[in-house]
Amino acid sequence: MNVYVKTFLHRGLLFGGFGPIVLGIVYAVLEHTVDNFSLTGGQLLLGIVSIYLLAFIQAGASVFNQIEHFSTPKALLCHLSLLYAAYTACYLLNSWIPFDPTVLVVFTIVFVLLFLAIWLTVYLTVKAVSRRLNAKLS
Repeated sequence: MNVYVKTFLHRGLLFGGFGPIVLGIVYAVLEHTVDNFSLTGGQLLLGIVSIYLLAFIQAGASVFNQIEHFSTPKALLCHLSLLYAAYTACYLLNSWIPFDPTVLVVFTIVFVLLFLAIWLTVYLTVKAVSRRLNAKLS
């Protein structure tokens, strides 16, 4: 099995469980802050399974940044595409956003801008740390 697929699966399995924990916290807060908050068993199961898969994919998708023959733009595009597809599917399946073109355009714009801001912050931080380490080695 390809080393990157193994890494993807390993990271996903390690961190996938955090998704349902976060979902449980959100549901607990909603239960105490929203009048008449209730879920059916099916809604709860769908939320748990979909958020587990979302966390699994998010954790595993970091492997794109380690594929050495991928250029930075290619790794960025693969990471962005996979996360966008996973988040969009999860949000639509759970009816957290409506299947409406205007809402999807707004969601897409916000998602891409936040993804790029987070990615750029991480990229610049890693680059600065690498520069300092290289300077110490010189």
